[in-house]
Amino acid sequence: MTTGSHNSLARASSAYLRSAMHQPIQWREFGEEAFAAARAANKPMLLDIGAVWCHWCHVMDRESYDDPDVAAIVNEHYIAVKVDRDERPDIDSRYQAAMAALTGQGGWPLTAFLTPDGKPFYGGTYFPPADGYGRPSFKRVLLSIAQAYREKHGEVLEQAKMVESAIARAESSSAGSGKVSATVVDAILESARKMFDDVNGGFGAAPKFPHPAALDLVMDRYVRTRHSGTGDEELRTIFVQTLEKMARGGVYDQLAGGFHRYSVDERWIVPHFEKMCYDNSELLKNYVHAYQATGDEFFAGVARDIIRWMDEWLSDRARGGFYASQDADYSMDDDGDYFTWTLAETKAALSADEFAVAALYYDILEVGDMHHNPAKNVLYIQTPVEEIARRLNIPEGQAGSLLAMAKKKMYAARLLRPTPYVDRTVYAGWNAMCVSAYLEVARVLDLAAARQFALRSLDRLLSEGWNAEHGMKHVIAYSDPEAERREISGVLDDYAFAVIACLDAYEATADMSYFRFARSIAEAMVAGFFDPAAGGFFDTPSTAAKGQTALGILGTRRKPVQDSPTPAGNSAAAIALLRLYGYAGDASDHDASYRDLAEQTLEIYAGVAGQHGIFAATYGLAVVRFIQPHTQVVIVGKDEVAAELYRTAVQPLALSMAVLRLDVDKAVAQNLPPALAETIPNLPALGEGRSFAVVCSGFACQPPIFDARELARALGNGF
Repeated sequence: MTTGSHNSLARASSAYLRSAMHQPIQWREFGEEAFAAARAANKPMLLDIGAVWCHWCHVMDRESYDDPDVAAIVNEHYIAVKVDRDERPDIDSRYQAAMAALTGQGGWPLTAFLTPDGKPFYGGTYFPPADGYGRPSFKRVLLSIAQAYREKHGEVLEQAKMVESAIARAESSSAGSGKVSATVVDAILESARKMFDDVNGGFGAAPKFPHPAALDLVMDRYVRTRHSGTGDEELRTIFVQTLEKMARGGVYDQLAGGFHRYSVDERWIVPHFEKMCYDNSELLKNYVHAYQATGDEFFAGVARDIIRWMDEWLSDRARGGFYASQDADYSMDDDGDYFTWTLAETKAALSADEFAVAALYYDILEVGDMHHNPAKNVLYIQTPVEEIARRLNIPEGQAGSLLAMAKKKMYAARLLRPTPYVDRTVYAGWNAMCVSAYLEVARVLDLAAARQFALRSLDRLLSEGWNAEHGMKHVIAYSDPEAERREISGVLDDYAFAVIACLDAYEATADMSYFRFARSIAEAMVAGFFDPAAGGFFDTPSTAAKGQTALGILGTRRKPVQDSPTPAGNSAAAIALLRLYGYAGDASDHDASYRDLAEQTLEIYAGVAGQHGIFAATYGLAVVRFIQPHTQVVIVGKDEVAAELYRTAVQPLALSMAVLRLDVDKAVAQNLPPALAETIPNLPALGEGRSFAVVCSGFACQPPIFDARELARALGNGF
């Protein structure tokens, strides 16, 4: 059971599980061995689900799981199982649904009590070490549950059955089926309008999350109404104010760049300090989209700054690939200390003149923002540089120079502090999201290095994570090089985001190998996850099809449609299929076309998606793609005229429009997918030797355009 002073998690691969190998609890991984032990001993199971970046998981580890007295209770009365929610999203999503059915709550750490066959009957999230705040101590909970399991066994089993049936009902989508309609997009946007905080930006009250898909949907509708001459300024206010307030708030790392996971207050000041690659990938797209929608360089600057942070902290520069996350804390006693500043720390790092500017700019005071240490200040932008210059009676340029030097020195000083852990695990789906974001920003802002790194990262994902025979892996590489390598099968998200990333790479390079990868991964996604009876995609392939028995409640079939917090797998799959349809037409390996499969997927949620409001925003984006004719701008040529045509095509925000650039010297037909190969190679303009653009919509192409201003007019007219 143990290795020296270690429990069996010493053999785990995940950084989160390995961090618990020294704990006195006899932890096991989620698997047949743990379930067999529970059945043999007729003991309930204690399930802990958390993540290496999760602050309250660390708190509960320190307060309870490191405590020998707690360990003695757990080891005597339970079979203890620990799960990394990043490594096993299939386990996490199902037990989160169970806790929501039991308590109406969810989150991490998830603390669940299970029957020996893995059925949940009680649980919660964080349990304190002592009675207080209306909550019982964890020891008391452990002893009470063990007693109930022994003495009220029938009631426990009945509760487990009720929870299981509640999960099955919650995951049922058949009641919501209907015809795909634009009215659902209106309902989601209405939810965004109602939830919008017109003082602080964002949606709802504290705690406040970014909701990137909702911001994209708002921007898409704003641009479309502007094109039609009925520009909706309320929509513009929603995304502009939200993105500005976030970027100027403490939820944004003002020194290193990149966003923390969420804000604990409604003003975006005090964050939960962990940083996730998937939050930053989707916000990166938001900021470049806002730049396209408004032309405001502020948004482009934030996008470049997010890339700066991701390049420095979340990138495997040697091999390609994006790391999963950066922790909030560097020790059990820390709560954002790495990222926050006292007045004395700021003065020690800066000259008197630099301090005078920085203290005003970041609102650094003797009493700061952190409850655990009131002297600590979260950095956020309080005072504009021009006002600082006026207050200090110095030229604005001098104030700007002093601020730039202060930022540089403060960052250098921060780098000398103990640094929060970076989880260097490379997850397939999250990497695909980062690849897509980098390619999108590189295209709009002309960032060659970002484009190159994105393609290298995708090449690694495809070479190490994808196999046509065995499918997609969920984990490409683990953080700890000493850890034993595990083969974790890809979930729906991994496939859907990989298809989208391959299509983005095809559009960035005109390299047909990426298009072929997109098709083969999409075919595997349909074969492994699509429900031919009712439509839509399950989040995991059927275990029965592989001759396996599902452990615990993993047999519960789920068709996720809510963004939580990454884009929902079904919505992403529908977008991937619709984009493929635009290139392949009806040429698929199925009786149904890619568009038909997307339609069947969207139909099963058509009646309920609007009720989910902004949490169904990616579904809304998929519906927009379904309703609007797909549009591609194909630019042929390699001279400055072609470059200008390309810059013109990528300048406006048009989420349903693809831009492709082909070199006329190469065999054009060989670099085109089926739908475009029927049209583009036959254009007389190809033989004229001039660069040109062709706008194709719904498989029909307009006459070639040779002038950038004419292309801008054509695109401005709604293509």
